[in-house]
Formats: sequence, structure tokens, C-alpha cells
Amino acid sequence: MSKEFKLLFLGDVVGRPGRTIVKNYLDDVRVTDKYDFIVLNAENASHGFGLTQKNHDEFLQMGVNCLTSGNHIWDKKDVFSYIDESQVLIRPYNYPDAKGVGYRIFDDIVVINLLGRTFMPPINCPFEALDEIVSRLKNECDFENKISFIDFHAEATAEKICFAKYAQSLGIKAVVGTHTHVQSSDEKIINGTCAYLTDAGFCGSSEGVIGMDYESSLKRLKTSIPSRFDVDESDFSQINACEIFFDRKTGIARKIKRINFISEVKK
Repeated sequence: MSKEFKLLFLGDVVGRPGRTIVKNYLDDVRVTDKYDFIVLNAENASHGFGLTQKNHDEFLQMGVNCLTSGNHIWDKKDVFSYIDESQVLIRPYNYPDAKGVGYRIFDDIVVINLLGRTFMPPINCPFEALDEIVSRLKNECDFENKISFIDFHAEATAEKICFAKYAQSLGIKAVVGTHTHVQSSDEKIINGTCAYLTDAGFCGSSEGVIGMDYESSLKRLKTSIPSRFDVDESDFSQINACEIFFDRKTGIARKIKRINFISEVKK
């Protein structure tokens, strides 16, 4: 067994174009064989908002090991019928009294999902929530030497940076942001132990507006009248992701690298 644990994290998957390009990407054995664990943010995977059980199951067939989410996880109401039975889906921990779970312990890694508060819907404090999670994990696993990864679904860059520094001080080994659908270029290892990227970006149509159709986006932004966003369906889609390399024995993050490319979609 390699001394290095390799994780692939795919940014927010948006609608059918996102699901299609992710499937094409993961169908390549040169990709799937490269990683020990694959995590994907699925909160926009079904028609751009929420996650159906059908799409949940399709991701597992693609080889995804864990599905994180965000504030749109509740948009498809059938999620309430399967979220408690899923062994891979995680919703933000700081939703009070919600169905599902906010973190999962796998054989080699703990995956945690938290939601930011700045410019976001009201929710419990993510900093206090992480205190609670870490306290619980210290009783549930060998936390100090365990690989730990957080999908921090948040809007404000300052909140993401501050949260990552706080998470590192508690022993977390990786924090990657989601939600803005725009990949940042600030990947780093904080204090030599914790991998960080402000936003992983998104997987989906590269020709629209963060995965959505230009015309419906323009109408909403010009008029400020609430209206439906449609998923963009162009012939070109993008993969936004990152790969993180951990020391398998100590859990410490050694390297983080962004993945960003556009491809014509095989439909």
C-alpha cells in the first residue's frame, strides 16, 4: 500500500451537463485508478437545484465515494425519503434538527460538510459546529492521525479563509470551499498540515453563467423579479476540481493541485 493517500474533490456539479462530463471524466480508468477516494458536491446536480435519488445512485455507479452538499440540498423533496438511508450523502452539519448527517467516518478519511453564514441563509455558527464535531471525533476515531476533509459551502472569501485557519488549529487536514462556482487560484498548505482552496469551482456547461442559461440569468439580474434559472445546455462543459495528497500514516496534507479544463461533451 502506498504511503500517500490521494483524494479527488469535484466542485459543484450543475445539472445534466455536469453529470455527463463527470461521468465521462470518471469513465477514464486513468483517472479513477489514480485516486483512493473521490468526493463530489452534488447539491446542484438535479436540474441545477437539489439531488434526486436517481442521480444520487448514478454518482455511486460512477465510483464516487462521498457526496457533499450545501444550501440547495433540500430543493428536491424526495431527498427527505432517502437521506437517512444513504451511506454516502452528507448535508451541512450546522442545519439544526435536520434529517441526514453532517459528517461521515470512512476507513481512511473523515468527510465533513459545513455551511457559511456571511451572505447566506440564517444557520448555526460553523465555527461552533466544528468545535462540536472535533470533540465528537476524538471519541469516535483516531482523529489526530486521521485524514479529515471539510467541504465548506460558503459565499464570502474572508469567511472561508478565516474558517480554514481555525479548522487547521483544531487538527483538520483539508478545507476546500464550494458554492460560488468560480474556481479560485489560492491553493496552499496552511502551517504545513492543512490543504486549502477558497473555491473548487463547478462541473457543468462552460458557456453559461456559473452553469446556468445566459438568457434566464440576464432576465433575473435586469429585472430583479424572481424567476426560474435554467441550466445551460451548450456543447462544451468544464471540470473544476482539485486533488489532495495526504500522508497516509499521519493524515497531514502534503500537496494540493487544481484541476481545470473544458471539453466538448460526449452525449
